[in-house]
Order: sequence, then structure tokens, then C-alpha cells
Amino acid sequence: MRAATYDRYTTDNSDIQVRDLPKPKVFPGSVLIEVRAAGVNPVDWKLMSGALDGLIDATFPVIPGWDVAGIVVDKGTDTPEFEVGDEVLAYARKDVLKDGTFAELVAVPAARVARKPADLPWEQAGALPLAGGTALRTLDLLQVTAEDTVLIHAAAGGVGSLGVQIARARGARVLGTASERNHDFLRELGAEPVAYGEGVVERIRELAPDGVQAVADFVGGQLDTTLPVLAKNGRHASIADGSVTEHGGHAVWVRPDGTQTQRLADLAAKGDLVVPVAATFSLEEVADAFAAGQSGHTRGKNVIVL
Repeated sequence: MRAATYDRYTTDNSDIQVRDLPKPKVFPGSVLIEVRAAGVNPVDWKLMSGALDGLIDATFPVIPGWDVAGIVVDKGTDTPEFEVGDEVLAYARKDVLKDGTFAELVAVPAARVARKPADLPWEQAGALPLAGGTALRTLDLLQVTAEDTVLIHAAAGGVGSLGVQIARARGARVLGTASERNHDFLRELGAEPVAYGEGVVERIRELAPDGVQAVADFVGGQLDTTLPVLAKNGRHASIADGSVTEHGGHAVWVRPDGTQTQRLADLAAKGDLVVPVAATFSLEEVADAFAAGQSGHTRGKNVIVL
């Protein structure tokens, strides 16, 4: 099978090369997925750089990618949940960095796999699991309900834009920080935009004089904004700043969970969740996809399509 790979930790995107590798083995309780789309996430190039070597072992060559949507083409022993031909999606993170999803085929434990709604485009399905799962887990930890006003930092990004929609689907009022060029986009998602920069705390207080009940930080380094605008007994969480735990917040690292991914797929099927796709790239263009994400100007998700 063809797969994008790198042979060592590197920050040079040009080190990613497409090569032929053996077909993955299908172990008991797993399915073999023919990949149609795979979302690109910041963690992909952070892993490639070795920045997370203290958290996860790597066996080279590494195939990057943790998101996948595709078709089941084989299954292991004792895997009654799925059949060959099923359209599925998954957050396919494994315990060792090696066999990722930027490939023609990937084997994934069935417990991490969900069924793709028939009307959900492949590009959206492939971009949904990690970013959507991160947003969903964060909002679950924050116990967001229709009674809350929620502040989302980096609301126009890949995770933030999904978090806005999930919170709105629960009936919450959502304030979202973003650059001014993304304010109309946030309004379309149902959020009230707030400009970054000097005076952001005051701008939030103007919109929520009594404070916000929950804050989801999807960018990191936002405590100076979060803490002054929290209402009494307010809750907050971050996916990029572990120091929030020192201030009563949650540090979030999403887990592979097919049930959670199915909740996201069901929201998409109902029309409550749309994955904004910024651009699509071929398997030979993974380096370009990484560069696009690293630019910091992506609105929504970049996706590898096969």
C-alpha cells in the first residue's frame, strides 16, 4: 500500500515521503479501513518534530495521521460490530507512533470506530473525530447546558468551530474570540464574536456583565482572560495549557472512543454539526498540508483525500 512516511524526528516537512509498505495485519477485534479521507491536526507535526517523545514511543518509519474515514475492507476474528462494506470514521490514535492514517489502508480497533452517516461527505467525516472529540470532551467536562453562557477561545479554529456548534446544539449562548476577519464566520455558526488583543476582557464583560459560566480554551495561554470573566463557581478547561489545573480547571487530552465519535456523527447527521473544510490535499501533498496548518491562518480543517 502507499503511505506518507518519515524516517526520523524532523521539523522539515520535505522529509515526508510517499512509499510502498506492507498491507496492515488485521488483528482480532479490529477492522481494516480503506482510507478515503484523513484530517490533518497540529498534533501530527508536533509528533513528527519529537516534541511529544516523552509521551509516546515511535517506531520508524512513521505514518502520520490519527483521523480517518473510509470503508471496511476486512475485519479480524470476533468483530461482530462491523461488516465489509461499512462506511466508518475513527479517531485512530495508537499506543505507539507508527501506523497512522495517511495511507491507503489502516487497521483500527473496532471499539474506536463509528458508523459514518450516509449524507456526511468524506472530507468532513475524515476531519471530524479528533477535533470534534476534543471539543466534545471539553464541553462534557465543563457540563455545558442551555443555562450557560460559554466563552470559547480560538473559536474559528478547527476545534473551536466545532465546539461552538456543539455548545449551540445544547442551547448555550456562545461568545467566541477570533480575529476580526473571522467574525462573520462565527456569527454564521451562532456565536457572538469577540476580537483578540488589548481590551478583550472588557469586551467580554460588556457582553456578559455577570460573567460566563464556562470557558473552553482551544489555543492555550488564556488564563489572563479566562479568570477575570468567570462567573462565581464558573468552570474552565484547556487543551493546550496544563497550568489551568492550578486554578481549578481541567486539562483535556481526548481519548479514542467509538461511542464518542458516534455522538459526533449523529450530531452531523441531524445537521447540528458541520465540519468547515479549509482545503484538501493528496497523499503526495502531506508536506503542503502541514505547511498550510503551520501558517496559523487556517479556518477550519485541512484534509488528506485518497
